[in-house]
Amino acid sequence: MDDCIFCKIVAGQAPCYKVYEDENYLGFLDISPKTKGDTILIPKKHYRWVYDVEDFYGFWQAALKITKKMKDVLKPLFISYFTYGLDVPHAHIHIMPRSEKETKFSQEIKKIPKEEMEEIAKKLF
Repeated sequence: MDDCIFCKIVAGQAPCYKVYEDENYLGFLDISPKTKGDTILIPKKHYRWVYDVEDFYGFWQAALKITKKMKDVLKPLFISYFTYGLDVPHAHIHIMPRSEKETKFSQEIKKIPKEEMEEIAKKLF
């Protein structure tokens, strides 16, 4: 889709803090993070909803790879997944590492400096 920001990221027309990439999927840090390391995983092909993704299993296997890397690098208490997909009309999974202080859902956006975002992305990729 021409106006889809996630499709623009896949095409290299918009920047991202890349943390994962394979033939079918791309993972990058959310620029409006709710937790430190908040990651969005998308299929490179445009689908509207997560359940529309042809290789649903492969999509979640990619999420699991990111999760394992997060566990090793960021050492969160636990990791949450959200697939509500209302802000951007492109299938995506939010993978959110949680600390002891982040055990309740919050919509509050964290202010994380660009340098720290780059460092997190480098550690996860």
